[in-house]
Formats: sequence, C-alpha cells, structure tokens
Amino acid sequence: MKDRADISRTPLGRRDFLTRFGTGLGGIALAAILRRERRLSAAEVLPPSAQPLPHHPPKAKRAIQIFLQGGLSQVDSFDYKPELAKDHGKALPDSEKPDVFFGKVGLLHQSHWPFRRRGQSGLWVSDLFPNIAELADELTLIRSMVSSTGNHTPGTYEAISGFRMMGFPVMGAWLSYALGSETDDLPAFVVLADVRGIPTGGANNWTSAFLPARHQGVLFRTKGPPVSDLHSTTEIKEETRLARNDLLAEMNRRHWAQRQGNDALAARMRSYELAAKMQLAVPGAVDLEQESLRTRALYGLDRSECADFGRSCLLARRLLERGVRFVQLWSGAELGGPTWDSHGNVPGEHDREAKRIDWPIAGLLRDLRQRGMLDDTLVIFNTEFGRTPFAQSEAGTLGKGRDHNQTAFTVWLAGAGLRPGVSYGETDPWGYKVVSKPTTVHDFHATILHLMGIDHEHLTFYHNGILRRLTNVHGEVINEILA
Repeated sequence: MKDRADISRTPLGRRDFLTRFGTGLGGIALAAILRRERRLSAAEVLPPSAQPLPHHPPKAKRAIQIFLQGGLSQVDSFDYKPELAKDHGKALPDSEKPDVFFGKVGLLHQSHWPFRRRGQSGLWVSDLFPNIAELADELTLIRSMVSSTGNHTPGTYEAISGFRMMGFPVMGAWLSYALGSETDDLPAFVVLADVRGIPTGGANNWTSAFLPARHQGVLFRTKGPPVSDLHSTTEIKEETRLARNDLLAEMNRRHWAQRQGNDALAARMRSYELAAKMQLAVPGAVDLEQESLRTRALYGLDRSECADFGRSCLLARRLLERGVRFVQLWSGAELGGPTWDSHGNVPGEHDREAKRIDWPIAGLLRDLRQRGMLDDTLVIFNTEFGRTPFAQSEAGTLGKGRDHNQTAFTVWLAGAGLRPGVSYGETDPWGYKVVSKPTTVHDFHATILHLMGIDHEHLTFYHNGILRRLTNVHGEVINEILA
C-alpha cells in the first residue's frame, strides 16, 4: 500500500484532473469569472439560432439615455428656421393641411430664443440651451425624426421600446439581455426618474416585458436614499450574516430544484442575490461627497435651479464607470405635471425645464470627455415627438404655446463611434415636416444597437410564435452619422 507521500506524487489522469478542477474551488472561480465577462452567457441569453454577441466590435460599451418627456420644440432648440422668423404672424400656406392633436392651428410663431452658430462645426443651436450649445462640436444632430403617433404615452413607448403599446421591452432591457452588466454587484440597467415624480406609464417605461425578468430596469431614487433598506436597523455580526446567507442560498437551491423553468421565481431569487451585493456596492457608488467640489460644481450641484438633475447626471456617470450598462435618465414627471408639454406657454415652460438640465448635461459631456469615457460611452438625448411651428390657438391668432408635432422633431447623440459636429436630415422652411432623410424610431434604435456592437436584425427573442426584435421588422442603420 502506498503511503500518503507516494499518493500525493501520483500523476493525475485527464479524467481525474477535469473532475477535480470542475468540482473544486478553481473551477467555481473560473466559472464565475467567465460568467462575469459574458463568456458563459450565450446559452442563457440568446436563442439557439442567434449569432454570438457582440456581432461586431462595439464602439460603445455603455450608454445613458436622457429622455425629455412631453415633446421638446425643435424650432426653439436645434432646428434653425430663418423663414419662420420672416413669416412670423402669418398663416401656414394653404398647401399645408395640418392635422394636430388639439386641432387649434394658429399663426406661425418664430423661435422664442435666438439661434447662433456654435463651435468650429457651426451647428445652429438656440439660446434655450446655452451650455449644451458650447459643446456643439460633440453633438450629432438628427433633425429629421418622425413618430407614428402624436399621443404622449404611445409616443413615449415607441421612443423607448419601438412599439406604441405597452408590453414590449425597452431599449435598456434589450441591451441588458444582449450584453449584461460589466459588474456583479450592480444592475445592468438603472433608471433615474425626475425628482418631481415618476413619468406617465410608470414601470412600463423600463419594463423587460417578455424578456427574462432580470433585465427590467432597476429604479434608483433621485431624492433621499437611492435604494431602500441598504443597511440593517440593528448591528449584525459578520459570521451571523454569512451563516444566514448560506442557509438562504441552500433553501433557494432546494426550492428552485422543484420549480425549474419559473422565470418569475428565477428573477426574484436573482434580485435578492443582487440586493445582497448591492448592499456593499451601492453606498460607494451613490456617495457623491466622494467627488471634488470642482466636479460637483461642473454638474451644477451648487445651483438651486438644476442641483436635482445635476445629482442624477453625476450619479449616472458613477454608475456607468462602475460597470452599469445602461442608465435611463428622465426629464419631466407625470403628464399634467411639470414636463416639456408646452401647449400654452413655450417660453415659460421650456425655459423652466431647460434651466434644470442644460448645465448638468453640459457638465456630464465635459466630465465624460476629460475622463476618456466619451470615447466608449454613448449619450442619447431624445423625446417622443416635437412641436408645431405655429401657435396652438384659435385660427388667425398668435399664442405662445405649440401643439404636438409627430411629423418632425430633433434628437441628438454624442460619444462613441459618431461623427461629431454634424447634422442629419432636414425639415421644411418652417420646421413642420421632414423633407430630407426621414428617420424613424426603428432607424434610431438600429443605429444605437450598431454602435453597441449589435446587428438589430439578429438580436431576437422568441415570444408567442414570433422572433421579436427591438426594431420589429423595420429599421436601417444611419451610416452617414457614423465615424
């Protein structure tokens, strides 16, 4: 019989080596690393027929979507129309037959803010956004967006999910599904609502719908503690905490063994596991006091009119640099409350909303650039539709409000993989309708996915007999705006 020393020197066969490695700590550690780096995720994330992700080398690793709920007026912000000033107070030509949401077609109204050429690019941007205007050379404007609806809630759903009705995954959920998170202890998809309230539609605006439930956006508060119950109300010894977690994990394993295939249960278990990790990761991520006074001032935290949104922008940057894949940041609360929906008073209401976001967004772009993050981060600035170039008032009168306009509006992108300081598409002389390079939401989404390394036609999920996509059966990448 061999003694212990002889046994320890006996060479391992291939089968014994693989068995010991696969069931030992080394194998467990390797599996964890591979899962974190998305090397083991294809089987659980993609349908069998899909291509491995990413489909091509990505330009952007992460994205932040700044959504202006209510409808930003393009002719008062990013779509300069000198003819509108010349025709101020006149009726729209008889050749145009406006079909607007509230049916009140008043006289043409010039922009409520002067436009100026900005930066070396010479892009026209109005004084509504004076600080963003200083960074015009970073922006890629799309001035030819169109929507299929002039109704707020369906328009918002379409802008973020590609469909006018609820029940479809939003873009952040699709990116979580496709690419996951770069960290184990924070969600892949985080939502930062307006401090004044949740947007109309609530959680439908960050739903995973029929995708696995773990891809739904996680709502962080933007006032007070971002996440509830991060800390225990009583002191717990470390060994007690670990023992509780071990017991809970064993109970969950037994429960899951009897109920495999239940997605809601799997998502609930994963959410509790993530919550335990977040207890350690979130306090550091959300502690804005770690930032210098200079950085906090860059985001406007010392300015009363924009401090709330500035905190959200700074928090978004901290989350992105810690591995969160997608942050959805809302400007505008519930419809009927403070939003960009300026039917009666564009100069007053747009001015109020712009002052809340202009300085912080400019600070965010500057901060991303100086940290080298803008080279692989995509910043998305969009809204559900635009507003009319004529006043919303009785025929023949000149009011200060503007109605919904689904036939033309402007959005912009900045960052990874884009041609900066350019504009794409064109509207008519008054900014009412698109006359060149009409761009649908599906085109917009296809381009964003492309920048993230994804072919929009091959990111699919089988649901109710259909291979669903973010872009439905439409969409073309806007190659002209790509670097």
